[in-house]
Amino acid sequence: GPCVRLCNHVTPQAAPEPWYLALLGFAEHFRTSSPPKIRLCVHCLQAVFQFEPPQRIEARTHLQLGSVLYHHTKNIELAKDHLEKAWYIAQQVPQFEDVKFEAASILSEIFCQQNLVDSAKPLLRKAIQISQQTPYWHCRLLFQLAQLHTLEKDLVSACDLLGVGAEYARVVGSEYTRALFTLSKGMLMLMEKKLSEVHPLLTLCGTIVENWQGNPIQKESLRVFFLILQVTHYLDAGQVKSVKPCLKQLQQCIQTISTLHDDEILPNNPADLFHWLPKEHMCVLVYLVTVMHSMQAGYLEKAQKYTDKALMQLEKLKMLDSSPILSTFQVILLEHIIMCRLVTGHKATALQEISQVCQLCQQSPRLFTNHAAQLHTLLGLYCISVNCMDNAEAQFTTALQLTSHQELWTFIVTNLASVYIREGNRHQELYSLLERINPDLNFPVSSHCLRAAAFYIRGLLSFFQGRYNEAKRFLRETLKMSNAEDLNRLTACSLVLLGHIFYVLQNHRESNNMVVPAMQLASKIPDMSVQLWSSALLKDLNKALGNPMDAHEAAQMHQTFSQQLLQDHIAACSLPEHNLISWTDGPPPVQIQAQNGPTTSLAGLL
Repeated sequence: GPCVRLCNHVTPQAAPEPWYLALLGFAEHFRTSSPPKIRLCVHCLQAVFQFEPPQRIEARTHLQLGSVLYHHTKNIELAKDHLEKAWYIAQQVPQFEDVKFEAASILSEIFCQQNLVDSAKPLLRKAIQISQQTPYWHCRLLFQLAQLHTLEKDLVSACDLLGVGAEYARVVGSEYTRALFTLSKGMLMLMEKKLSEVHPLLTLCGTIVENWQGNPIQKESLRVFFLILQVTHYLDAGQVKSVKPCLKQLQQCIQTISTLHDDEILPNNPADLFHWLPKEHMCVLVYLVTVMHSMQAGYLEKAQKYTDKALMQLEKLKMLDSSPILSTFQVILLEHIIMCRLVTGHKATALQEISQVCQLCQQSPRLFTNHAAQLHTLLGLYCISVNCMDNAEAQFTTALQLTSHQELWTFIVTNLASVYIREGNRHQELYSLLERINPDLNFPVSSHCLRAAAFYIRGLLSFFQGRYNEAKRFLRETLKMSNAEDLNRLTACSLVLLGHIFYVLQNHRESNNMVVPAMQLASKIPDMSVQLWSSALLKDLNKALGNPMDAHEAAQMHQTFSQQLLQDHIAACSLPEHNLISWTDGPPPVQIQAQNGPTTSLAGLL
């Protein structure tokens, strides 16, 4: 870790010189002062060189200087200089693994920060090659190089390295670290959609994890890693019902972990000195996948509850921990809750949360690179909800240019198609889109949920074209698929649209049989626009069926929903953040101007 204990590192062969111990003691005293006196610490360490020390002390001092400068100052060039010397000198000293490999590890970290990836790779490869007799460092450097390849999106090389790591861990008798390497490889294969290879690998992981007898916290954390992969695999495939047993196991597992005490049991095997995530991060991650599940399944109040819990926990953690993964968790949580709010009719809140995502992305260019497409997609969904169809089209088009992720691409195309259908005059563009997401033929992804949505879009188009029998066929496919996996929102949308078709065909009984369950389901989700649509239909249906009381009640409900939606619509459009709908290129805008012209108008001054 980044805290550089200086005094522990004294292991010269002969008894160390008193001057060396004194300087080291002073340096450590200054480093651990509150606040740390880094300049004085560096002075003491530099003074070591005045005594022309032996190579071991010289190399170690260069490492300590490089490490202190890197972790506590902005003077990265000087840090790099010292670490390069430490790495060079330490290679000439026998049995000097710690200094040698720590120098290589920090040095390649610096190279990566400075975008000098091509300097980091050969350095790590060399360190990996000469560290085979030192299990801890060999594993750690393999993880580090695999991570570097992953950041560069070279998942094939990363998977190869993790495979090498798993085999090495097996040979040195560390089943625990073998499991970590194998699970990491499984994670990358899921990212690469190599599903045929993932299944045997996950089965192997399951066996290794279950058979491993060791520290209970380590065992449970391996199980959390394993179950997280399984749950996200199901969710990626849009299988909201099939995932439930795994998700339950995962939630039980995290409860077990929170009751276990983190006894610092140091493993006997140095190759076991790794962990996947701290306990607190795992808790947030389990909340996160629970939110993903609730949103996909259409339990939006549950999604809201878990998002609140997770965001509170994240706020607490971020006070003490600057780990970038926390911001990633935060962004993914916000992305999901924003979609929920657009469905439940809270557009103004959704817009403010979109703005929050923009702020998080401003603080981290990498976060923005990874989430720009999602951000424009969310803005597109917001534009649909406030009926700004031109802006929606521009946002989705931008998002499509920014993503190479198949599922996201399919999701965006589906929503863009719905925009073209509503606009009613974009036939050419619409047909070319629909060809690319044909649920009956070569559908681009294996997601159950997205394929069901593609049938719905076809049904919607056929409805608008007055081809009602064809529309019914498509919507029945959606219903079959959404019932199979409990996709509540798609079920509600399909039922109400079928109800509308039967109403147009004057088959009032059949229409009623569709609209009543649609309304019940929409209230349970709650899905505001389906409630609005259903109540309007129920009003007309009950009139036609000669039920004036029910018609009156439905009319009142419709009035209430209309008012709520209208007030929320006005609130959202009058927020300064509403201007985000016209942002389509470059990084997110920093200052969002208020909607009505310059803020320093006369009215503002009075």
